[in-house]
Amino acid sequence: MSTETTASVSTHILDTSAGRPAGGVAVRLLARSGRGADWRELGGGATDADGRCKDLPVPPEGTTHVRLDFAVEAYFEKKQADAQQDAPANRDSGAAGVFFPEVAITFAVVPGEHYHVPLLLNPFGYSVYRGS
Repeated sequence: MSTETTASVSTHILDTSAGRPAGGVAVRLLARSGRGADWRELGGGATDADGRCKDLPVPPEGTTHVRLDFAVEAYFEKKQADAQQDAPANRDSGAAGVFFPEVAITFAVVPGEHYHVPLLLNPFGYSVYRGS
């Protein structure tokens, strides 16, 4: 929860190729206090069955930029393995690995504000926006 001197951050992931939340994706929260400052990892968690990561830490006082790192490679690898197991004849056209193994979203914050940043994800693209 944000205070007058800190911001707060929440996120969730929707897999637009499946039309459902993306569960089990590791999420890390990093912060810095100024454009040239070093990133400091604050912690993280994983998305639940609803695609929400509910245990992100509150950025410390003085934070000006936040970065969310989403480790999506394991999610897509599991999804591909499950699809191949269910329908071996419909395997991918030989593409090796995952196109986007991770997604990093950086944004500016001000004290007293809450930032909800949804990630809309599919195997070959993603988009984000400031939600409510």
